[in-house]
Amino acid sequence: MEDTPIKTTSHSLFSLEMAKRKQQIIFILLAFVCLSGYVSTPIALLLGLVVANLSGNPFLHLNHRATSILLQFSVVGLGFGMNINSALAAGKSGFLFTVSSIFGTLIFGYFVGKWFKIEKKTAHLISCGTAICGGSAIAAISPIIKSDENQTSVALGVIFILNSVALFVFPMVGHGLHLSQQEFGLWCAIAIHDTSSVVGAANKYGPEALQIATTVKLARALWIIPIAALSSILFKSKEMKIKIPYFIAFFILIVLLNTFVPTASIVAPAIVSVAKIGLTLTLFLIGAGLNWKVLKTVGVLPLLQGVVLWVFIALASLSAIIYVY
Repeated sequence: MEDTPIKTTSHSLFSLEMAKRKQQIIFILLAFVCLSGYVSTPIALLLGLVVANLSGNPFLHLNHRATSILLQFSVVGLGFGMNINSALAAGKSGFLFTVSSIFGTLIFGYFVGKWFKIEKKTAHLISCGTAICGGSAIAAISPIIKSDENQTSVALGVIFILNSVALFVFPMVGHGLHLSQQEFGLWCAIAIHDTSSVVGAANKYGPEALQIATTVKLARALWIIPIAALSSILFKSKEMKIKIPYFIAFFILIVLLNTFVPTASIVAPAIVSVAKIGLTLTLFLIGAGLNWKVLKTVGVLPLLQGVVLWVFIALASLSAIIYVY
């Protein structure tokens, strides 16, 4: 009779361990499915969402770091499929759209935040995430304006939710409106928040769209630096340790290598293929990080601000591309 509590405790620990092993096996199997090359980026994201909310992500503590590293390596690898002259042309053509959309979104976001009476720092982070490059912009600017953990989490949650929706919606809209690959690449680089979904959506649309979208989005990401400086002035902060996305320099280096070193063409196709598979796994990991706990922290008004800003930048940039570009 005295051994019963010990046996019960041992049984409970064994059950917990078995449940954890089951989670790990399911997660690893789905990750390998994404590595097969037969899964598209939207499906990979969907698989991640399913595993996060049904069986759970057993590696959640490693998820953010792994996603960041894998995305950077994948984007750099995609540089082997690009030519510097085409990349410069794409960056030049998207410059005016980039500048006008960034400042237009930040100004509009300020008024939307005031209208919905959202906490000032949260509203600013959502605006910056929408205007520049999603989670990377929020991660860079949050320490500068000294936002607390809740403010940063809410902003990241809003961006990640809409970022996931964009991966499914944008290619459908692009095909529905018969956008050219050049038009679609420029549009998703401006109107989709995070680099991961920009590259994922463009890759699904076509190779030219992928090249334009990647180049314009990475050029856009560099605006983190001046916007971070502006944020420190607006919030009267002396903190100016800006997290610069240095992997962009490696991307440029690879594009130059692929353009001017003929032997690079021997390995380039294989590296690009691996990079695309890496991107698919990245989207799976992003989905696997979006569980109900993350979604619940967001709240209605911040999500509404994110939706209004997203619709604004998507419609404004699409109209400009169709009628002006």
